[in-house]
Amino acid sequence: ALHNSGDARDSSALAALPALVTYVVVMKLAKRGGFPCLCLDASCSGGSIDVHHAIPVRIMRAAEMQYHLPPRIDLPDVQLELPAERPLRPVVERLRTISPQIFLEGSMAGELTLRIDGDGASIRIFYSKLIPRFEDCKTSAEENNNGDNEPARCTIKVDSKKLHACLQWQATMARSVSSAVLCMVENEMLVLHIMLNPGDVGFFTYYVPVHFLSPDQID
Repeated sequence: ALHNSGDARDSSALAALPALVTYVVVMKLAKRGGFPCLCLDASCSGGSIDVHHAIPVRIMRAAEMQYHLPPRIDLPDVQLELPAERPLRPVVERLRTISPQIFLEGSMAGELTLRIDGDGASIRIFYSKLIPRFEDCKTSAEENNNGDNEPARCTIKVDSKKLHACLQWQATMARSVSSAVLCMVENEMLVLHIMLNPGDVGFFTYYVPVHFLSPDQID
């Protein structure tokens, strides 16, 4: 069981309580009605408020953990921080009605292009002045800033519905996000890593498989 205590001044989640009320929260794994549950018990001093919540869970074997871990992938070819003031979701929402797949072309020069190719037309949407992120990337900042080298580039092809699904947070919780980084691994994976605000709250990550592209399709 996990135990946490404090007063309401330290928790925004309990902001509605009087300022000096002391609270206790206990989280434990227990059986309820013969089924395993994650139980949350919260109470305030004086017994003014008691909250009990049981969430049904499935107990996994230790050997099953490998199927729930993040996939192992190569270092990204391109990493770009997405602009909060220019969300991708409205653009992708329109493009998915036209084409089932979207090409993403990224550059460590801070450029991102969304492209669809149809029988009668080709549509391109350009994002510029994005922030390249060099942490855990194939290209270092020194290599990227070397005038003799072209900025690293990457082209991937993803299902438009899957890309739209992993951008839903831009419509529902954009204010709760401090940063979002788009990671592109050629012919392997599109990764979207979102940091919550404040930073100690945590993060969530989407892994979107991509379609294989031959060299002539990439060029």
